[in-house]
Amino acid sequence: MIFSDEVLTLAATVIDANRAAGLTVVTAESCTGGLVAGALTEIAGSSDVVDRGFVTYSNEAKIESLGVSIDILDTFGAVSIAVAWAMAQGALKHSHADVAVAVTGIAGPGGGSEKKPVGTVVFALARRNDPDCKIADTKFFGDLGRSEIRRQAVLCALQLLMPG
Repeated sequence: MIFSDEVLTLAATVIDANRAAGLTVVTAESCTGGLVAGALTEIAGSSDVVDRGFVTYSNEAKIESLGVSIDILDTFGAVSIAVAWAMAQGALKHSHADVAVAVTGIAGPGGGSEKKPVGTVVFALARRNDPDCKIADTKFFGDLGRSEIRRQAVLCALQLLMPG
């Protein structure tokens, strides 16, 4: 099994809730490397809800695929609320989805700093027809190991995708 029961149960709930709400979703992922989209598409019938997923691991991919500004990346760094928000907005712009979730972070074991230690993950959620929806947050999971940080990030991203 690729995903834990906890992840699959939440993914199924997200698919069912978005289907019931008539919403489609897109993911823009960096540190999770497509695991959020993977969890969603593990659910039978997810094609009703999942429009697409962007894996934009490098800064170049964020710029080219999502239209993230190099100025934002240079000013705030890839792991920032500004970049996560730009990723979510870019995912909406480059898809037909109603809702976008973005994830960027430092899963380790290296790459952390004093200001942004390993285990720092930033999330953003944007809705196409709801300009007042500006959800972005930084979470610090701690240095739990690469796989566990990514698993926790997937769970958080899936929770953000619950309509309401």
